[in-house]
Amino acid sequence: MRQISLPFDRLDQGSADAFLVSDANRIAVRHLEGWQSWPLAISVLTGPPLSGRSTLARHFVAMSGGRVIDDAQGQGDEGLFHAWNEAQTARRPLLLIGNDPPMQWPVILPDLRSRLAAAPHVTIGQPDEALALALIERALSSAGASYAADLPEWLLRRIERSYVAIAAVTQLLDEAALSSGRKISVAMAKEALHAAGFLPILPD
Repeated sequence: MRQISLPFDRLDQGSADAFLVSDANRIAVRHLEGWQSWPLAISVLTGPPLSGRSTLARHFVAMSGGRVIDDAQGQGDEGLFHAWNEAQTARRPLLLIGNDPPMQWPVILPDLRSRLAAAPHVTIGQPDEALALALIERALSSAGASYAADLPEWLLRRIERSYVAIAAVTQLLDEAALSSGRKISVAMAKEALHAAGFLPILPD
């Protein structure tokens, strides 16, 4: 296996699950790290599943001593409204996390809807090429099965560029390698992905 070369920064350097900072999430990271200059005590963070929102939220809490409400769009209006007012009164930063932009949340209270519209909102995008490659390499390395040096870039060019797809494909390949006792080569990956229905994939 080759070492992962990361062309971007990391949060929590000592952790194997360090948050990798790239163009896909850099604006969100900078906004949370600049919590002291927020115009309100509240901000909204959104992004796709497995994009590291919870890891970034823990980093935010460690820096600011603030509060995080995960899955905020699934919370009731009254609870969010109370948390909002409490954060503004105490000037304790509050981070609301959701999958979708706040204007798509099922909010009924007009006052809460207007507050959400006024709150700063940052989002984590799907991984760019550099981040996707690093995530593939890290997932394969962490899983433990040996793999061919050309496998990560081969996968990068063929699977959907999303956090969910990267997690699903690398887990599938690791399980296939452990059950067969084989190294994960490109040929073996093709075979496993065909069998699991991850195809069609792009030709070589």
